[in-house]
Amino acid sequence: MEIPLGLYGITAENFANGRSNVECVKEMIKGGIKIIQYREKYKSIKEKVKEAKEIARICKDSGVTFIVNDHIDIALLVDADGVHIGQDDMDIKDVRQILGDKKIIGVSTHAPLQAKKAVEEGADYLGVGPILKTTTKDTKPVGIEYLEFAVKNIEIPFVAIGGIKEHNLGSIVKTGAKRVCLVSEIVSASDIVKKIDNLHKILKKY
Repeated sequence: MEIPLGLYGITAENFANGRSNVECVKEMIKGGIKIIQYREKYKSIKEKVKEAKEIARICKDSGVTFIVNDHIDIALLVDADGVHIGQDDMDIKDVRQILGDKKIIGVSTHAPLQAKKAVEEGADYLGVGPILKTTTKDTKPVGIEYLEFAVKNIEIPFVAIGGIKEHNLGSIVKTGAKRVCLVSEIVSASDIVKKIDNLHKILKKY
């Protein structure tokens, strides 16, 4: 399964100005985002399962790729298109054994060695970042240099993430990123569809 070009949507209810993850996903899809990751750190498993089921249905009905962050069990339960894991999560080969060959596995990476290792172990795409300082993660920013490395050296799809906003999106895309994620910039927007439209206009320039 292909990883869509352009914007990669991630839920972040604590930045969403009172809107639910489900409401934000509906707006992201309405705005034209073709891949959504359900990421929720602060709710119970029961709540996560309930939300993931609803978002999976919405994505399937809309032809949007659906990824679950961290929770391989929830991804299987809701028949998500794949999972996204971090450096401290289960090894890729073990995730692949559980999910099978048809599901997508994405891996967060913060340095060239991690990227090379993830590619060798069979990741389908990488998260590259955080490029800049971000409020949604505690990870130290890796800078534009790692993005430049990924552009030149990583042959599988990758998503630039971390501190990307409307005002600096152009420079990120100009560096060579073909897939970008803006988390709080999108979910905290007063009008999510309008924000995505503005971002799409920037993407079309490069």
